[in-house]
Amino acid sequence: MAAVLVVGGSGGLGREIARHFVDRGDEVIITSRSAERAEAVAAELGARGLAIDLTRPESIDKALAEVGELDSLVITAIEQYSNTVQDFSIEDAIRASTVKLVGYTEVARVLQGRFRPGAGIVLFGGLGKVRPYPGSTMITATNAAVSGVMRTLAVELAPVRVNALHPGVVGDSPAWQDKNTSAVAARTPTGRLTATAEIVDATDFLLRNGAANAIDLHLDGGTRVT
Repeated sequence: MAAVLVVGGSGGLGREIARHFVDRGDEVIITSRSAERAEAVAAELGARGLAIDLTRPESIDKALAEVGELDSLVITAIEQYSNTVQDFSIEDAIRASTVKLVGYTEVARVLQGRFRPGAGIVLFGGLGKVRPYPGSTMITATNAAVSGVMRTLAVELAPVRVNALHPGVVGDSPAWQDKNTSAVAARTPTGRLTATAEIVDATDFLLRNGAANAIDLHLDGGTRVT
């Protein structure tokens, strides 16, 4: 039984990743910004809930004080908004960059002495890092920065393995399931969108494969080449 922490595991892709490891019989901790939500989702999944706010990185050390040794760390937490250059919100930009740059790094720093031999970390970025669109300035910048954070952590935390996963449009995820994504699917070489189960499987692969390290894995059906 592995010990797994999913930061952002109370919703979206993080929730399904947490569910996968719970169903496998692992000891899973999920987090949410809200203690009430973390505990409610944890009770549903059969996990343990913990409140942590990556927009307040100075609070992370204390928030993770009760977390013990870990085999796997997955960070899916996001804070992203459409933010055009014309109507640029400094407040939104700071929150987005704080979560993915400072928050992700601080979580790894706080936990660095608690990783068991063979442990792995997966940081979540996104396809926006290589496929910008109007309003994606900070989404593109912060997801690209995740790659840089991943590489430095792979060096500084060695032998702990660190990888980054960059999903494209995940058609059956809460963020996309009610939207018309036919145009995206049509320009995808595979002819369909990425599925949540494929994101979960890729996360599991990056965590368990001992040779997977310092990898930027894009899971988008090949839309980067169209």
